[in-house]
Amino acid sequence: GFRKIEAIVGTLVATVLGCFIYQMAVSGPDWGAALRGMVPSMPNKEALLISVGILGATVMPHNLYLHSSIVQTRKIGNLKEAVRMNTIETILALSIAFFVNAAILILAATVFFPTGTVVSDLSDGYKLLGTSLSGVSAVAFAVALLASGQSSTITGTLAGQIVMEGFTKLRWKPWIRRMVTRGLAVIPALLIVNATGGKDTVGLLVLSQVVLSMQLPFAIFPLMMVTSNPKIMGEFVNPLWVKVLGFVICAVISVLNVMVLRDKLPAPLLFTMFAIFAGFSAWVSFFYKPKPVLNPPA
Repeated sequence: GFRKIEAIVGTLVATVLGCFIYQMAVSGPDWGAALRGMVPSMPNKEALLISVGILGATVMPHNLYLHSSIVQTRKIGNLKEAVRMNTIETILALSIAFFVNAAILILAATVFFPTGTVVSDLSDGYKLLGTSLSGVSAVAFAVALLASGQSSTITGTLAGQIVMEGFTKLRWKPWIRRMVTRGLAVIPALLIVNATGGKDTVGLLVLSQVVLSMQLPFAIFPLMMVTSNPKIMGEFVNPLWVKVLGFVICAVISVLNVMVLRDKLPAPLLFTMFAIFAGFSAWVSFFYKPKPVLNPPA
């Protein structure tokens, strides 16, 4: 059942959270400096890349589809209560993700930055934590990494299933669906790691998170458009302040992504990409006509 899967993922996330709470306790960071670091700033291009990566890792576009589907499994008396509980659940999940990402940065700043240590490989981070703090800290880091990987794999597979069934209407046998979705997730990762010889895994991890951020606008703009449409949402339509704030956030995320692409890609390729995206968006907005449902459900 779905509740068992939720319990497994919840346990994995709680494990990651517990490991980093322990790391914060034993590393003894300068909390005053950490709070001052909460003020947004972009000292250099690398900071922009890491910031965009953290954004993608925290929100994760595929989880927007996943959470939208999960709310339909709730056995709650009325729709208003379901929306309220889903809001609480989403805020809690994003808060935990925010804490974990912040804890990673604080831990690195506390343990590695004072000695000028550059960690380019996850195994180096494990070894250095064992040297700088304790063997238990190194094990906690490894356990958190394993648990986060399993959690991401499960949620990514579920999101792929939901997208396949909801958008492409593909209802395959469960074992075929799992093979396809997990293959699409694992095979590219294996190819990239093999091509790089398993080096600079931290850089590859940041790059994967940046790719997630690049996909965010394709999820959040339609989300805002749908939830701001009174014909679809009825009494649950976004109020004006949510519409304004939501679209401003969408625009800011898009601008940050464009800034990263501008720094990393040649101008002709960047222009071609945006021309294709703009053309596709215009086609969907003004010319695409969905096929009529011949036998609508009762």
